[in-house]
Amino acid sequence: MSTGEILREAVESLTPIGLEAKAILEAGGLVSDGIAIKIVRERLDQPDAQLGFVLDGFPRTVRQAEALDEIIKNRGSLIVIAFVVPDEEVVRRLSRRRVCRQCGTNYGDGQGELPSTCMQCGCELVLRSDDCEDIVRKRLALYHRLTQPLVEFYGGRPTFGTIDGSQPLATVAATVAATVAKYKQGEPLCAGSSAS
Repeated sequence: MSTGEILREAVESLTPIGLEAKAILEAGGLVSDGIAIKIVRERLDQPDAQLGFVLDGFPRTVRQAEALDEIIKNRGSLIVIAFVVPDEEVVRRLSRRRVCRQCGTNYGDGQGELPSTCMQCGCELVLRSDDCEDIVRKRLALYHRLTQPLVEFYGGRPTFGTIDGSQPLATVAATVAATVAKYKQGEPLCAGSSAS
């Protein structure tokens, strides 16, 4: 579950939280921890999330992490995986990424040549405005500032691990599956060390 997608769904559905978020987003702001927490809480209360879920983009702050612990306190263990990718690789990947103007499909995961049009709907592929190098570097600086406290928050838990996210997508996916299986077999994820 991507918090960005959850937020867009809430805005489109005109829920009370979505309307609150819409006003902030239209003014060019970022949603507060409180709004992000409410939106995630609502989403995790839905039936399809009861047996488990994967969150992308949440938590982003220690306050959000503390709220997530409270939200899931009677639902089992939270496995936290930090994907470690060098900044230059992030810049390279995002400056290469293209998104379908119509359906939003992303392209550019691999090293091969990018198609000129979307393979799903045939529409034009474009560079997102926030994928230009200057903006990516600013986002990375903010990410590091916000993420380090989260790494410290989760770092001592046996359910925390790191994975080298600069590997090919299939390798990263296989490593994630192996990491989750390792924890389910009762092994700690070796906090702070690579799970790969």
